[in-house]
Order: sequence, then structure tokens, then C-alpha cells
Amino acid sequence: MRIWFNHKDTNMKTRVNTFIIIAVGIVLTACHRQPMSVNSPDGRLTLHFALTDAGMPTYEVYQDDHAVLECSALGLRAVTEQGDTIGNLDWQCEGTETNSKDETWQTVWGEERTIRDYHNQLTVHLRHDMLRMDIVFRVFNDGFALRYAFPEQSCNELTIIDEYTSYAFAEEPQIWSIPWRTEYYEALFTKSPLHLKDTMNSPITLEMADGSYAFLHEAAVTDFPCQNLYARQDASLGTYLTPWMREDKVIDDKAYIQTPFATPWRFMILTRTLPEMVASRIMLNLNEPCQIEDTSWIRPMKFIGIWWNMHMREWTWRQGPQHGATTEHMKQYIDFAADHHIQGVLAEGWNLGWEGYEGINNDRFSFVTPYPDYDIDYLSAYAQERGVQIVCHHETSGRANEYEADLDTAYQYMQSYGMHAVKTGYVAPIITTMDGHQINRGQSGVRHYRKVIETAARYHVMIDNHEPAMPSGLQRTWPNLMTQEGIRGQEWNAWSSDGGSPCSHVCTLPYTRMMAGPADYTPGVFAFENPVIPGTRVHSTLCNQLALFVVLYSPLQMACDRIENYAAHPEEFRFVEEVPCDWEQSHLLDGQIGEYVVMARQDRHSTDWYVGAITNEEARDITIDMSFLGEGEWVAEVYRDGDECDWETNPYATIIETIHLSAPCAPMTVHLATGGGCAIRFVKL
Repeated sequence: MRIWFNHKDTNMKTRVNTFIIIAVGIVLTACHRQPMSVNSPDGRLTLHFALTDAGMPTYEVYQDDHAVLECSALGLRAVTEQGDTIGNLDWQCEGTETNSKDETWQTVWGEERTIRDYHNQLTVHLRHDMLRMDIVFRVFNDGFALRYAFPEQSCNELTIIDEYTSYAFAEEPQIWSIPWRTEYYEALFTKSPLHLKDTMNSPITLEMADGSYAFLHEAAVTDFPCQNLYARQDASLGTYLTPWMREDKVIDDKAYIQTPFATPWRFMILTRTLPEMVASRIMLNLNEPCQIEDTSWIRPMKFIGIWWNMHMREWTWRQGPQHGATTEHMKQYIDFAADHHIQGVLAEGWNLGWEGYEGINNDRFSFVTPYPDYDIDYLSAYAQERGVQIVCHHETSGRANEYEADLDTAYQYMQSYGMHAVKTGYVAPIITTMDGHQINRGQSGVRHYRKVIETAARYHVMIDNHEPAMPSGLQRTWPNLMTQEGIRGQEWNAWSSDGGSPCSHVCTLPYTRMMAGPADYTPGVFAFENPVIPGTRVHSTLCNQLALFVVLYSPLQMACDRIENYAAHPEEFRFVEEVPCDWEQSHLLDGQIGEYVVMARQDRHSTDWYVGAITNEEARDITIDMSFLGEGEWVAEVYRDGDECDWETNPYATIIETIHLSAPCAPMTVHLATGGGCAIRFVKL
């Protein structure tokens, strides 16, 4: 094994238990007893399980007979209800089971209609004195997954203190990540060698030494804390579970479970190319099938809203002379939406409580009481008349306990006014759950978010969750969980003290955060001046903003700018009107992490195709492989950067042209300006 020493001393590493370090030494010297293996269906990936002589569970992963992961530790450290501490030594194997699965299932919505679940599974039955634990491995053609499962048994209450799951890479990779205590996951992904990383949020994306790619995350996070990952001195990544808090201090306890219980899946995508990595659906396949019997009310849609004006400090969330969510303003937005085929309108600041949020008084939010200048009776009837959905907004200011107590009342109220989508918010570094002050991605926070999703489903409400726990594919099981934030989104380009996100940011997201699931990034800024903070702005051209509707996926997709800015660019806004947010199939055609992206998607409800292409600070010519179109005659409606376009000096320069194509369609070459983009709609004749 190759060792990359990390001399960096960090607070996180001082928390690593000495027991883990001792256990790692055992792994390095003995990883040979009782080997058991499972292959991918195509035979290219092999996962070997073994117990060491000390009874430690371990595994190795090979791709095409080359080691990807060398002997890596497994297990949990737990305390039983009798007070006995059980680690990852002295386990005995009582048997194994294998099975396979090959089925195709249909999504309610998504980046494609059908997904194939094709894997082989190995379950290893282990015993430690009176405690029984299974380790379940699944190996797909494009990666593997594992989880810990405790069958029903006499030892039925456990406190999880640590998780030993590790990833000992045969060769050091480069890792794209953000720090683990980043508030709301709103940071820029950066790349550095494994040994220079500290503690990171999951997910991470890896550029492997042989030129291939990997993506490491978790799936089906239910009643368990979110995982984080940290670099260890033995050239591996370790797992650090988000801890509980007591009396406003972090404690050792990570999770309280009752058997039977299964942890979330830990999974790694392993592919030779970026298009293969982006196309992987391992995460969704690791989640349970849909639990909602009638999904006809779950409808992807685009929406606009009373929102960007507040970030531009023209309007306020709270009531006053500059109040944004008034009857007059909302009616204007509803009319614009109806006239431009936009299905929804969001109104932030419609309800009582924003004075408390801003520290003016101690009022809490009411989720059933509008401000006096917001006539919800009139607006709900008017929106219905015009065929527009009102997207409700529930900011909690991190008071998850108060929101949880009001859930049924709040969703009954929404249902009575015909509102079937809500944007929830938890703006607070530490939220208050039913268990007191907690990190939102800890077990208590995860429990809260799950209760919100399931309660909303009973009232036919779709969720756009802001300040969430990181997505893990739960939308397969509960498809009313449409989209989430958990991303450094567009709003940072309005008020960030660093001047706004660099052009490279959106060229990084499809390969990193977006791999974890849909994100409410809020594309569609059409005015780049910022009179409030002149040094901060959107680092983008107008065509780049159009392309983001294709590149960054969300089934609830917000066009975030003010309606007057859209009215000033009617030809460009036509693309926003037409682009769908529910897809038949999707393909990354080309790209490099942090450099550029070329994405093609087919509309789920027509034969139309859409392409979005974006670049970072470097202008470049891209060549679009048109073979995805197949046979037939096509009209391409192209929106591209003008000849003098530049994100800093001339972001508005746009060329709109129509091109007729006949199959077989020759590749199309397009110039992208600095921070630029191109958006294309293909209509079959």
C-alpha cells in the first residue's frame, strides 16, 4: 500500500478515536481470512470481503483486475442498552447469501423516464457475542454500495458512536469537495489531493490517478445522521457521522437506533468517463420504490416569484412601504406567468412573522395568517382563474420544532386554497428540533425533514426544501420531494461579499453537487447590474443563464429575475417559456470538471430535444455531437453569445438564429464567450 502523509493538524483529526488508529494497523497487516466476493453483472468490478485474524470486517474493490480500493475497514462502534461497547474487532461470520436483480422501473419525474437496476448482491451475516449484524454489498456495472443491517434480536437498542467505513485508495486521487461545517452546503467546490483534504461534506467527486472518475456519497438517509468524510494519514478516507448536540455542545453520540434497522447506503460510482459518471443512477436504485399510490398531483413546473427584488433590496419580506408580497404585485406576477406559459408564482414574505425573523420583535412565523396587504382569498381565486399555481413559502428561521407542531394546520390551509407546492426554509446555522438545538444534518434534523415530506404527501403538497440535509435519492420513495437547495445558488450573486460565484462554479456543479439530486439553483438572471453592491454580480452572459435551465436539473425550476427584466428581453425569454423541466432522457455530451459542460435532454412529453452548453472564465469553441437526434428533419432554434460578448463587459450580446438540419446531422461548432453559453431547442419536422 502507498502512504501519503498528511502533516496538517486539524480539530477534526484530533477527534479520531485511538481505537480506529489501532484498528487501521491491524487492517494493514492482516486482510486475508475468510474471503468472499461479488462481481458486477458485466464482471469488470469485483468486491472482496474478508474478516482479519482479529475479526475485523474489511473489503477491497478491483476494476478490470486493478485495485481501486485496497483493504479497507468496515463496521460501527456501538453501545448496547446494557452498556457494552462493541467495535469492529472480534466479529465472526455465520454465513452469506447472494442474489441478483435486473429490473427496469419508471420515474414519476426525472432526468429520464426509465431506470435500470442491475446488480449482484452479497450479504454477510456476522455475530459479536449476542449482537448480530449483516453487511450488505451491491455491485453494479458502474460502482458498488454497502450498508449495515441489524436484524430483529434481543439486543434491540443501540447507540452509534462511530462508523469505521473507510476507503483506502490504491493510488492517491484528486478530490472535489466542500468543508463539512459549511452552512447550508453553500460553498465553492475545490480540488486538491486526498492528503491535503480535511473533513468534507458528502458528496465528493474524485479524479482518479488513471484518468477515470469516482463519486462518493450516501443513499436512502432515513433516521440516521448524514455522513462526512475525512482524510487519514494511512492514505484512506474515513467516515465521520454528524453528531448529536446536548446543551448546545457536540457529544459523542451519533445515532440512536432500535433493531431491526438498516443504515443508509454508502456508495461509490466508478466510471472511465464523465458522461458515464453523470449517467449513473446507483443512488436512486438504492432507495425504496415510490410509496405514494396516486402521483397524478405531482407535476414538475417552472415558476417565477416575488424574490429577486428583495435580494436587490427594492422590496422587503416584512410588511411596510416597500413590502414585496402585496396583492398588487402578486397579481402582476400571476398575469405575467399566465401570459408566458409559466405554471407557478412564488410569494416570499406573504405571512406574518418576518419582523421576528429580522430581529425587530419576538414574533414567530404564522403559516396560516397573511399580511393585511396580501389578499389570499382574491389571489387564490384569481390564480386559479388564470391557470397559475401559487407556490407557498414557509420560512422557519430554523425553528423546526415550531414548524413541525404546525405541519397539519399549515398544509390543510394550503390545501384549502389550492396550493400544492411549498418552498420551505431553515435559515439558522443550528436548527431547533424537537430534540433541542441540533445540526440540521444530524439524526434529529433528518427525522424532521422526513416528517415534513410525509406529512406534505398526505395533503398533496410538493416540497422545495431550502437549507436541507444533503439529498440522497429519497425522491424515488417520496416523489413529492421535488427539489432542494443545499447549493451555493444564484442568490450569492446578489449579496456575497466575495463579488459573486466565479464562472467556473456552474461548470463544477453538474459533476459534484448535482450528482446528489435536483437543486433549486434559481437560474435566469437577465439584468446583471447590481446598484446595491456594485462589486457583486452574476458572472455570466445572458446565454449562459438560458443554458442553465438545461444544465442544472430541477423539476421545480425557478426563473428568478424580476418580470420587467424578462419583458425587456422577450426573444431570449422565449427559450425560458419553452424549455421543460421533466425529461425523457439526458446525456452529458462533453465537458470537464470546472471547465465546461455540454448537456442534451429530450422533453418527456414531445420529441423536442434541448442542449445547454456553458463555459468558465475561458472562451472556447465547442463541438456538439448531434447523433442523439437520430433520424428525421429538424429545426434548431439557437441562442448563442454574440461576437463581442463577454461576461464582464458585454453580457447581453446574443445571436438568435434558426438552422435546418437533416439526419445524419453533422456536428455543430459553437463559440462560447468568457462566462458564456449556448441554448438550443431542436424541433422535429
